[in-house]
Amino acid sequence: MTYDAIVLAGGAARRLGGADKPGLSVGGRPLLDRVLDACAGAGTTVVVGGRRATARPVTWALEEPPGAGPLAALHAGLRHTGADLVLVLSADLPFLDAATVRALLAGPGAEGTLLRDPDGRDQPLVAAYRAEPLRRELALLATEHGSLTGLPLRALTAELDLARVEGSSAASFDCDTWEDLAAARARIREHGTVLDEWITAVKNELGLDVPVDVTELLDLARDAAHGVARPAAPLTTFLVGYAAALAAADGADPEAALSEACRKATALAGRWEAETGPAGKGSG
Repeated sequence: MTYDAIVLAGGAARRLGGADKPGLSVGGRPLLDRVLDACAGAGTTVVVGGRRATARPVTWALEEPPGAGPLAALHAGLRHTGADLVLVLSADLPFLDAATVRALLAGPGAEGTLLRDPDGRDQPLVAAYRAEPLRRELALLATEHGSLTGLPLRALTAELDLARVEGSSAASFDCDTWEDLAAARARIREHGTVLDEWITAVKNELGLDVPVDVTELLDLARDAAHGVARPAAPLTTFLVGYAAALAAADGADPEAALSEACRKATALAGRWEAETGPAGKGSG
């Protein structure tokens, strides 16, 4: 689906003592980069805020005057977009995922679709808007009030025909306070999600875009450790990944190449272990 994205990364972060909120890290990565991952499919991504290093190229913009508020920032970002559909996000959403983005982009709203959190609160900065109505209403508000400075988001959303999609507490979780940040850092280390979070972080850090079957790799590591020796587990998974990368470079499907390499190494570990059993002793 063709769309552009605007990420609002300004603001005074008063409840964080003026800290550089988009640059604060969760899971070893800045909040801004985590949001940029979720909207990687955007044709143009505009970040409204101070320039900084980012994980992928973006277009930079600043509201006028600085600190004029979210509607002024949105207007500044909108000037750099050309798609009919615009995804609008805040820069402090550590758990926003691609599935939520897809739901917003495919939403039924005539003029946009925004996320509604489990407590029933609308999230206008986790939303997809039609560009033409967005421009129209921003222009009308600027004319009515003399400028967009200081106007709340509800002044805009109240004038648009918007639908809602129900979102998880994770997708709408934002980091407005130090307590929020601590909760986010603890959340990614929860037993049920830590491996997925870690694998995603490593892939982003290394610039990899390949599906990883965590269960398959863990099973391989277990078999190598049990059937050969404990240090064989990390070495084997490294070699499997390397073999899959070489196969992909030769034109193989990356996911299939990884699965095939796992299958071969697992079978080898099984044969290795079989030789240590009663039937294998003294054979050969």
